[in-house]
Amino acid sequence: MHTKMRLLSRKATCNTHGQDSSYFLGWQEYEKNPYDEVKNPTGIIQMGLAENQLSFDLLESWLANNPDAAGFKKGGQSIFRELALFQDYHGLPDFKKALVEFMAEIRGNKVSFDQNKIVLTAGATSANETLMFCLAEPGEAFLLPTPYYPGFDRDLKWRTGVEIVPIQCTSSNDFQITSSALEEAFHEARRRKLRVKGVLVTNPSNPLGTTMTRNELNLLLSFVTEKGIHLISDEIYSGTVFSSPGFVSILEVLKDRKCENSQVWDRVHIVYSLSKDLGLPGFRVGAIYSNDDTVVSAATKMSSFGLVSSQTQYLLSALLSDKKFTRNYISENKKRLKQRQTLLVKGLEKAGISCLESNAGLFCWVNMKHLLSSNTFTAEMELWKKIVHEVKLNISPGSSCHCTEPGWFRVCFANMSEETLNLAIQRLKSFVESMNSQSHHQMLKSSRRKSLAKWVFRLSFDHDHREPEER
Repeated sequence: MHTKMRLLSRKATCNTHGQDSSYFLGWQEYEKNPYDEVKNPTGIIQMGLAENQLSFDLLESWLANNPDAAGFKKGGQSIFRELALFQDYHGLPDFKKALVEFMAEIRGNKVSFDQNKIVLTAGATSANETLMFCLAEPGEAFLLPTPYYPGFDRDLKWRTGVEIVPIQCTSSNDFQITSSALEEAFHEARRRKLRVKGVLVTNPSNPLGTTMTRNELNLLLSFVTEKGIHLISDEIYSGTVFSSPGFVSILEVLKDRKCENSQVWDRVHIVYSLSKDLGLPGFRVGAIYSNDDTVVSAATKMSSFGLVSSQTQYLLSALLSDKKFTRNYISENKKRLKQRQTLLVKGLEKAGISCLESNAGLFCWVNMKHLLSSNTFTAEMELWKKIVHEVKLNISPGSSCHCTEPGWFRVCFANMSEETLNLAIQRLKSFVESMNSQSHHQMLKSSRRKSLAKWVFRLSFDHDHREPEER
């Protein structure tokens, strides 16, 4: 075994992928016993997967009405050979044009994107890793606000050797980024002798389900300008903002501050994907947008290791070019997300569980501190194991998202039917009621023990203090 290990690279044999995180362990438990309404009604319900399955009917309806796109035809003529041979890593021009127009539409057309500044990648995972390769050396650091998406420990660090230093955010201000938190993270990196190359934020936030305020975005821009570092804004959830305040892209703030001719203009980069807004994670469509020509050129070359297939580009260029469809889809999808989020929030409220107020995403950030046996991450893991194994729900514990406070959990609501979500809520409600009942029973037993102790003490006291008998 040792000889074999010596023949393999350290990358192949090390344990830095993050697969042992509770975020991934919950998936493994789900896969052993997946819920199915008919075949396995007592199985584990998957609430740890941020997928958008609420608007597939809209996509399927478009496909039924546009058979040429799915059949690799143009004007009734087959273009199969053309697509089969296309492998230019710059991507199909028609698709890049349609994609940047869709990105602008999501942002209310307050900003526009130049298709020559976009790099296509196999999903946002590839986009974020590619940016790490472009912007940092192994052993250099990026600052990330907590809580953050658990997959970043894999995406940003595993193959690149880049380090993550957390910007510690707390519930006292709804986990918003502050100037002091940014400075503390920067100095912590320095203390660890790490050179900071940039800040990466997810806006809207995964796992919080909130959009960043204009004040936070201005604070970030001022910080990266002062430090002379990069800012990556992962805007993969930008089309999921279902209620006010609306979404503000970092590009909008850059333009408002008239940064076009400043150095920071080239140091702000945007990551996007169709995995969440269109619910197409299996299509592996991601993108990097940057004003830095060198970054665009290098990232384009690197994209050879994870291209978007030509048939996928062709199909989506047709779909995204249909403005009537995209306008209706964006609007209807947001309505459905809002309805589903409301269903979860109100259901949890009835179970005595509150959520951080959210306006975006495919999940809620749920506060279960009151269900912990103690205010520790050990107690959080104990509760999480009970929820997975006894309640049969896979949710993501806050510790997997590097949250600084125990008792928070990310709960997804868009990857299942309404009936399944209602069942999940009912299971959780029953669990909380049983916990409250046990707690009440224990309090009664404790109260009885105390009463008994007092009674025994009083008897003992009375016996020891009787008047001496007459002789």
